[in-house]
Amino acid sequence: MKNYMTAAVALDAALSASVNYAAIVTDHDPDDGDHVVPGELRRFMARLRLLHGVPFNYLVPDAELLPIESIRFFYIDRQWTDAMVQGALSIGTITSADRAQLEAVYPHIRDEVDEAERAIRRPKGEQPLKGAGGTITGFLLRSRAVSGWPNLHVRAYSRDLLPDDALTTAAESDPSRLKILRMERLAPAVLLVLIDGEPAVVHIEEPRQGIQFGVRVDTDAPPAQRTAKVHVRDNANGNSVPPVDDITPANSVDVPFRRNSSGVINVGELRKRLAAKSPNSGGSLEPNEYALQMLRFPYRQVFGDPKNTEGKQFYAIDQFKASVSLVDWKTTVAVNVNKAVE
Repeated sequence: MKNYMTAAVALDAALSASVNYAAIVTDHDPDDGDHVVPGELRRFMARLRLLHGVPFNYLVPDAELLPIESIRFFYIDRQWTDAMVQGALSIGTITSADRAQLEAVYPHIRDEVDEAERAIRRPKGEQPLKGAGGTITGFLLRSRAVSGWPNLHVRAYSRDLLPDDALTTAAESDPSRLKILRMERLAPAVLLVLIDGEPAVVHIEEPRQGIQFGVRVDTDAPPAQRTAKVHVRDNANGNSVPPVDDITPANSVDVPFRRNSSGVINVGELRKRLAAKSPNSGGSLEPNEYALQMLRFPYRQVFGDPKNTEGKQFYAIDQFKASVSLVDWKTTVAVNVNKAVE
């Protein structure tokens, strides 16, 4: 009697072999040890999960969703990014045996890509973060601040521990600080940031590089009547004249501008005004004292309020609310598609 190899027998043999496939096949990575998935493929899939290579119009289908000088916070759908990875892996599955092998190894692939996500952007000297992948949040910022300060600092915290203006050296591995998985300028004025977890507080700050001088705009005045002011400092110790957190007529001077030159400061006149009001000036300012008066620390914008006793993570103003009905949106899309076809 002849023995025949049927398709069912072949498929059962492939399934049985694939069960132990992950234990047999290993790839040694000199950076982070042994893995089932080769390092280059593992990092490619991690970047794919972090939206590398995803067209921008897939993220923001309409420019009105991200107007000028705006920020939009969001969650990433893990099922959507996992489907993206599975789609990329399916390119190499041709037979049923290939598919069975992929299904057997996929749990290992998922776990290893979870770890690789946190290693794509790992600061030098930081310990690698382990564990299963959790919630990924992020924001898109469209602002002149992005183009004006390409090296903006972004920090995210799971809970608020510091005053809004306090300095911190907490590393990304600190339990209170959430890791930044991706931070990239998608356009000169558009910044994409992805965060490993759900933050309670987010800091966006000008880069702390070099010495910065500046003035403060009186935002309480109407736009057409806004003036610039300098918060006066004590020449003896450099401390701001009280109240420190507020600008009043008693602790500030108006910034004079040159005649017929909008935005150009009259530095000579400003020096006289500061000398007349700053404590311990002696009636005049030396160059180093003038620099002290004009010194301004990098500006920090804080999203999430430490005084928020209701436990909300973001103000309602930071949350996107659709103002167009689904029916109207579908009609608009259909009309635009027909125009493109014509």
